[in-house]
Amino acid sequence: MYRALYRKYRPTDFDSVVGQESIIKTLQNSIVNQNFSHAYMFFGPRGTGKTSVSKIFARNVNCLSPKNGLACKKCDACQFSFSNECVDIIEIDAASNNGVNEIRELRNNVALVPSELKYKVYIVDEVHMLSDAAFNALLKTLEEPPAHVIFILATTDPEKVPDTIVSRCQCFSFKRISNETIRERLAFICKKEKIKIEDAVLDKIALLSDGGLRDAIGLLDKMVSYTDEKITIDDFNEVNGIVSDQDLFELIQSIMSGDIKNTLEIISQFNIKGKNLIQIMIQVVNYTRDIIVDYYLEKKNTDLSIDLLQVFVNELNEKMNDIKRSSNTKVFIEMFLLKFINDYISSNDNIEKNPVEKDKSEIKSEKNIDSKPKLNNNDFYSETDVVNHSSEDVMDYNYHVPKIINIDEILSVRINNTFATADKKLLKEESSNFELLKDYSFDQEIGYLVNELLDSKIRVVGTDSMIISYDSDAIVAQNLVNILKLQDVYNQITKSNKNIAIVSDQQWDVLKNEYISKIKNNEKYELLKEPDILLEEIKNDDIISNSAISLFGDDIVEIE
Repeated sequence: MYRALYRKYRPTDFDSVVGQESIIKTLQNSIVNQNFSHAYMFFGPRGTGKTSVSKIFARNVNCLSPKNGLACKKCDACQFSFSNECVDIIEIDAASNNGVNEIRELRNNVALVPSELKYKVYIVDEVHMLSDAAFNALLKTLEEPPAHVIFILATTDPEKVPDTIVSRCQCFSFKRISNETIRERLAFICKKEKIKIEDAVLDKIALLSDGGLRDAIGLLDKMVSYTDEKITIDDFNEVNGIVSDQDLFELIQSIMSGDIKNTLEIISQFNIKGKNLIQIMIQVVNYTRDIIVDYYLEKKNTDLSIDLLQVFVNELNEKMNDIKRSSNTKVFIEMFLLKFINDYISSNDNIEKNPVEKDKSEIKSEKNIDSKPKLNNNDFYSETDVVNHSSEDVMDYNYHVPKIINIDEILSVRINNTFATADKKLLKEESSNFELLKDYSFDQEIGYLVNELLDSKIRVVGTDSMIISYDSDAIVAQNLVNILKLQDVYNQITKSNKNIAIVSDQQWDVLKNEYISKIKNNEKYELLKEPDILLEEIKNDDIISNSAISLFGDDIVEIE
């Protein structure tokens, strides 16, 4: 059975954790000295090892014969803690279990002694997602925890965790992993898996992962799926919607020379080719920074003005968050570049302005670059122009979605039909389509749906349908409730007409093996007719009652 690389190479002991040496040393010493805290908080960027270290620490503190703070992996406690049957190491996803009732249940279970191990360890992932009431309930447990319980709270956003919780934890800050360390780890994986890849691709993956090793390994896995041959830098650029260094240099050279026409033409061509403009701007920042560093440290000469490059990279870097949040990325980038050229290039070098351009003081008063069009339920902004839709064309994404009674039957047919018409070319096209979603990830109306789609993995694409997967069953269940909304948002933005099937990563492994087995046995998937969607009828009084209970709890609301 094929396992995703990030799962296969996930650290299982402290020795295999990379990039967090000081944290590992501290935790190992606490095990050697038998000096544990009752509560820990691990915080830092995603993909830096918080959850992995939590699980490793949970196993190590329970080892009966640890050596230098490391689990022996031989004793009964180690054997049990590494098994799937272990019930004393509990991982809770706070994103989907963030209510006060879940924490109350946790409090009740905390009093129970461990079944097999010395310590019962609760790992609460994305703890910042808990509600205020849930935090208050958790606080009571952290204040007076039983001696046999250890809490490990993990989060990417510690600022949202109340100080009362933080003050009761021993805190560890997980740092972004260096590009060099990520590159070394990727090279190790490629050697073990016998993956042929150009060194330049490893450098690009390390840079693009932004310090997240899990993301880096995920990118490598995507490239392995893209081609069976040696992975080249052109393959990497094509799959990820980015451009070559030569293209970046031409764009920067055009900006620095004040050539407005050519600058806008280059941006337009990137857009027409379906490139990810946000990712390209991140490339521009990194590439410009490299030119400046090489000039000062390596004494490499350049025909471009270093002073202007420094101003440019600072200005662009400050605007990156606005670019990512913009409803129309292409327009925002164009306006930013026009403003920079007018403010810093044309005025300094006396380059003749286009007759239709206004004085920069007029531009400032009439068009603030920070103002951007708002995407709502009735307007979708494409990257090239504004497309208006009537209320009949666009769904109201705040409406209540009834339960689909025959969802299992629908998913079964969609999975079958996707495999029946599966095509690598379609998979490549749809992967490019997913890049279009990023322009809407901060939209107030549909951003939460777009981000759910972006968090998925595209597994296989057929003529009229595709299969996407998520890490856990809980996330799958949550997104199946919103499958109609997710599907509609995806098709509206990408101008597609795909039916979507949602499965877990574990389910995907099973489906993939079944598909491979059928292919080997020359068996074919026959196209099936998708059944009509049957929705559960919900009475008005049920909606009112259920909403009240969900808001205030069944111990407060009395339904007469």
